[in-house]
Amino acid sequence: MTLTLELPPELEQYLLQEAKQQGLSVEATTLQLLTNSILLKQKQAKAVDLLQSWIDDGDVEEQQETGQYLLQVLDNDRLSERQLFPLEMKGITW
Repeated sequence: MTLTLELPPELEQYLLQEAKQQGLSVEATTLQLLTNSILLKQKQAKAVDLLQSWIDDGDVEEQQETGQYLLQVLDNDRLSERQLFPLEMKGITW
């Protein structure tokens, strides 16, 4: 696809400078920058979708069990006898 754009002078200067630094034509540099931008947005969208799927997977009971297990393991794996998450402080400090 051929695309004709009217670029502001500062953007044109930026593209010329980038092309010179990379040893590419302005067209190749512009295409590379555009491609990188689109690929980055696609990766970000996939990451957001994955995180949202974790949020939407609303198995609250499983999450609570996992949280309790994590707290227990952290307390059991300490060299000190002092617990990080004492039951009497639940709802107060954690």
